Amino acid sequence: MLKTIGAHIKEYTKASIATPVFMILEVIMETIIPLLMASIVNDGVEKGDTRHIYVTGAWMVAAALFSLFCGCMGAKYGAKASMGLGKNLRKAMFAQIQTYSFANIDKFSTAGLVTRLTTDVTNIQNAYQMILRMAMRAPSTIICAMVMSFFVSPRLASIYLAAVIFLGTALVVIATFAMRYFGRAFEKYDELNESVQENVSAIRVVKAYVREEHEKNRFRNASRNIYHVFTKAESLVVLNAPLMTFTVYACILLVSWFGAHMVVGSTLEIGDLMLLLTYCMNILMNLMILSMIFVMISMSVASAKRICEVLNEESTLHNPAQPLYDVADGSICFDHVSFRYSSSSKKPVLDDISLSIKSGETIGIIGGTGSSKTSLVSLVSRLYDADSGLVTVGGHDVREYDMDSLRNQVAVVLQQNVLFSGTILDNLRWGDASASAEECRHACQLACADEFISTFPDGYQTHIEQGGTNVSGGQKQRLCIARALLKKPKILILDDSTSAVDTATDAKIRRAFREEIPGTTKLIIAQRISSVCDSDRIIVMEDGKVSGFDTHENLLKNNEIYRDVYESQTQGGGDFDEGGVS
Repeated sequence: MLKTIGAHIKEYTKASIATPVFMILEVIMETIIPLLMASIVNDGVEKGDTRHIYVTGAWMVAAALFSLFCGCMGAKYGAKASMGLGKNLRKAMFAQIQTYSFANIDKFSTAGLVTRLTTDVTNIQNAYQMILRMAMRAPSTIICAMVMSFFVSPRLASIYLAAVIFLGTALVVIATFAMRYFGRAFEKYDELNESVQENVSAIRVVKAYVREEHEKNRFRNASRNIYHVFTKAESLVVLNAPLMTFTVYACILLVSWFGAHMVVGSTLEIGDLMLLLTYCMNILMNLMILSMIFVMISMSVASAKRICEVLNEESTLHNPAQPLYDVADGSICFDHVSFRYSSSSKKPVLDDISLSIKSGETIGIIGGTGSSKTSLVSLVSRLYDADSGLVTVGGHDVREYDMDSLRNQVAVVLQQNVLFSGTILDNLRWGDASASAEECRHACQLACADEFISTFPDGYQTHIEQGGTNVSGGQKQRLCIARALLKKPKILILDDSTSAVDTATDAKIRRAFREEIPGTTKLIIAQRISSVCDSDRIIVMEDGKVSGFDTHENLLKNNEIYRDVYESQTQGGGDFDEGGVS
């Protein structure tokens, strides 16, 4: 864990070294100042030596100014190192997440990743700053003050030593118990973030079903869980204050009592007694600071573990040693392919799939909900790897390709696609960053999107809100189809991506595909048979297996499932999940 986090400090090594150096210099000055003050009392005030008072006072001012300078520089470099560490951790985590396969992403919740990138990283950078500054300053102050106290009066300094041992032991015990609760707290943060994220992203559904009260209760419960965990932790941590107060005043009383007797007995000077009382406060206050550091570190340890989980997570998909960068054509072959999302699953999602698709063919894929249509096409662009069997594209195993090169030749349009904040042109150019405005317009014409874009006052410069909330579902789907067409892919996958458009528009889009991109292999997943009936061939999926793979006419003759659905849709208008299909 320390190695993983420490690797992101290298850029700020100089600042990380300079901070404790300045902190130690500040401590040395703060240790010298009480000595100078004692000298003023003993050798200046009591002896009436005005010159000594002025000279020593000037040295005190110089020491105080130098101490102030060191403190400021320590704060400056500490902030630079800790904020830099936070920046590097966020950058590294975000970059690592981009390498994840879908299987890796499934392992972490979105809310959990957000918490790690925000709250957990903030805890780490705060803890690191405290370690560089206070964790160096506090022990140094305690050691210097203790050494000087024993130098002045070993008898009175032993009181400090006993207090440090007592208070230090108590604080370690408290921090150890508190760490257990802090470790649980961040899991509760994930639940809270998940509640907020789902509520905001699905606010229309919440309002449509009048579930505001339910969502409020859900958020309240998640917030209450965090409250209870932190209350238990803080109820332990607050014991620091009374313990500290008791120890400080006990030390002051004992040092004052025994010190006064020693002054009366002429075995201790008044200035030295003042010096010892100052060191007493320095030692015990810095011991209190150490207890705060223990608490902060205990919180950051839990955060560091969660961050390391993300940074050390290896993608389940890797490029081969000598990858292929060119995809010859859009031909696809499944050779006895089986697939599970989880190795613990007893039943495969896809079971012994074998089929061959020629480059440029239009293939319809139809089946009931849960028949694994999307799982089938996910293997084409290698979003997942098959457990057994072989998936080939362009005559080569998909695992032989450079993943970016393969995915650049496979465009996918989902039913619930995502648009990003920016203009319509910005979103379209996700397909091709160098596409001209005319190329974008042509792609939108093919996807039947130009007709509604032209009605917007700003046309293609219309701003799209985050998630595309200011366009309808059908408009969003057509924009996503246009975006995919701009990639000029060898394989185009439409995953129920015309479900929100009317049948006439659906037919126009399919006709444009036939006429404009005849060389592109098109895989069209649909619930409506009307969306796939003019395909070259149609795959009928049932329970993770291929029930039929033929033309529309032949399937009507030979495939009972397809025939039943066709009749139910043409007669009663039902979809694939209706009409008695199991």
